[in-house]
Amino acid sequence: MTRGSIKLDVRDGVARITMARAEKHNAFDDLLIGELTSVFDRVAADDAVRVVVLAGEGKSFSAGADLGWMQRMADYSEAENLEDARQLATMMQILNEMPKPTVAQVQGAAIGGGVGLVAACDIAVAAQDASFCLSEVRLGLIPAVISPYVVEAIGARAARRYFQTAERFGADDAFVLGLVHDVVAREGLDARVDGFVALLLNNGPNAMAASKDLIRRVSAGPIDGAMIDDTAQRIASIRAGAEGREGVSAFLEKRGASWRTRTGS
Repeated sequence: MTRGSIKLDVRDGVARITMARAEKHNAFDDLLIGELTSVFDRVAADDAVRVVVLAGEGKSFSAGADLGWMQRMADYSEAENLEDARQLATMMQILNEMPKPTVAQVQGAAIGGGVGLVAACDIAVAAQDASFCLSEVRLGLIPAVISPYVVEAIGARAARRYFQTAERFGADDAFVLGLVHDVVAREGLDARVDGFVALLLNNGPNAMAASKDLIRRVSAGPIDGAMIDDTAQRIASIRAGAEGREGVSAFLEKRGASWRTRTGS
């Protein structure tokens, strides 16, 4: 299915979302942000979707803000800029809080908001030719709405460098920083992403969603009595649930769990 500048393909439990503005290097404008928001909401609510892959057509993953959009924003009032920024922030938040595991497939340039998309995904795989840049300060701007996800991915110390220098860095540096989890040759990118997808399809869908929520709770800290009790309650609930019971039974009976047979994995 093609929707404006987005292609969505859902099959075998996997939703592949592809930004299809190759001639614009998949740069953001208000229309693309709205389309991504709508598609993210759709796949989040679709019980048939168990894994989400986010990619971009053409030479680049995403070149950040579209120049035409930036020109229009230059004439916006502060109130209009605030509304525009909130739409981008909402889109990033929906991706970050997606209850399904998300995989970013990155080739070529990821600039500004493109880096934000990568950071908001659970897993990121980059081609060797990928490059990254938080370029906002060159324009007298700041990477504000993507900062929660980028700082979480690369840490405050690295952010103090790259937010201020606006220097471009390659895939190997992105791997060292923790922005991406794997770097492969361009011709091996599809296969590596498919490998992660296969691993994810082996796992309980509810358990993966609960794991994502667990990470958000634990990373917020502190490690105190309330957190210890919360983690105990979480595992007790999972164990007592249908998916947990099925998973343990399948393991003990040495058979595939029901969610694996549903997708033919």
